[in-house]
Amino acid sequence: MTNNNHHSTFGSKIGVIAATVGSAVGLGNVWRFPSLAQANGGAAFLVIYIISILILGIPVMLAETSLGRAGRSDSVGVFKNLTPRSRWWIVGVVGIAASYIILSYYMVVAGWTLEYIYQSATGWLFEGTGGTAADSTLYQQKMSQMISTGWNPLLWTYIVIVINLLILLKGVQKGIEKMSNIMMPMLFVILLVFVGVAMTLPETQKGLEFFLKPDFGKINIDVVMAALGQAFFSMSLGMGILVTYSSYYPNDIKLIGTSFTVTGLNFLVAFMMGLIIFPAVMSFNVVINPDSLSGTTLVFVTLPEVFNYMDMPRFWAVLFFTLLFLAAVTSTISIAEVSIAFVRDRFHTSRLRACLVVLLPVFATSAVCSLSLGAVPGLKIADMTVFDFLDTFTTNVLLPVSAFCICVYVGWVLRKKFIIDELSNYGSFHSRLAPVAAFLIKWVCPLLIAAIFLFYIASLL
Repeated sequence: MTNNNHHSTFGSKIGVIAATVGSAVGLGNVWRFPSLAQANGGAAFLVIYIISILILGIPVMLAETSLGRAGRSDSVGVFKNLTPRSRWWIVGVVGIAASYIILSYYMVVAGWTLEYIYQSATGWLFEGTGGTAADSTLYQQKMSQMISTGWNPLLWTYIVIVINLLILLKGVQKGIEKMSNIMMPMLFVILLVFVGVAMTLPETQKGLEFFLKPDFGKINIDVVMAALGQAFFSMSLGMGILVTYSSYYPNDIKLIGTSFTVTGLNFLVAFMMGLIIFPAVMSFNVVINPDSLSGTTLVFVTLPEVFNYMDMPRFWAVLFFTLLFLAAVTSTISIAEVSIAFVRDRFHTSRLRACLVVLLPVFATSAVCSLSLGAVPGLKIADMTVFDFLDTFTTNVLLPVSAFCICVYVGWVLRKKFIIDELSNYGSFHSRLAPVAAFLIKWVCPLLIAAIFLFYIASLL
């Protein structure tokens, strides 16, 4: 195991958990998971999703964290440290490229959450509704006006970039870890508040049945692929985050226990969102458009409708979009750190210079993504906005390719006992799950990732 004494580390085990959970918990957990569960059989989807986490999500996470802690470097450096004379470092380049592209458009989405906080607080979000029956068309227009027209979204995007820069400049312990230790408890407290409110609504039972009642008749290959895809993408796999963060792990961290804790908390956020959304929409008879369930409309249109029916709609809207903002910032911080670690380790430069090299260009790349949504409609690639194209390309091509190659590398290229040694902290304790994880990484995960990728390709034909 390579140990670079000059490489930063997290200061505590709580910091490890908070930072890693923060890297995994993102906007996709908040709006995508409950939508998929509702559309694919409720509790039946949950069962498949949990199985998918166990056989795909956690093993790939263990492969990535083992690489990071053993290599003690950035996403490229870990391959160079572990297999110096090979070209497997190219896999790290793919992960870094994916994370940087994602950073460009994720900053834009994070900016939306900040703008919604402001517009909720000022009351503009609820103007024209009369404080009574909500108008979904009006909220759709407001969403379009806020995020898709004019240059105003750039201001909020740039504010988010500056917030990221200020946190990242403070380093791993004083910046990332401290931020995570504050923001993640805040996120869970806000979630608990909303769950408590949802449990008091008049149609809570009906909403829970809508979300949780099993409908095994809906299970088919599409549902299975959706569950596998959600398990894969909701855990930040393939983009270098887990490799980078685990390079900051202390040597005595137990990777298996950490992975189960992080995965459990990550799932809890998504599950709690389901407990919030469906009792609310059922209680107020808000119609959810099935075509928008996996997109932004659920949180930027449907939930403002719900808040409009409640007492103190501004308060609840501000609280909810603060929740979204916390999830977004913890994600953007982790995504940016992938490239910052690469610049620092490969070019032996200061953290200040690395942060500037990484984040200053994002002012331009995020602007292109944002403006392509409306202000400059000619910004298109393959008949898609730049925003949508980059999202589709990274999610469905770069991330699966990166994760597939990592599994092959850990399972087939490195020495046979590498993963067993890492998961047992080089024999300091015995783990019955280590051989199971090794088997899944070597044989099962590559096949499942390939299936997800091929399923996407087939959907295009």
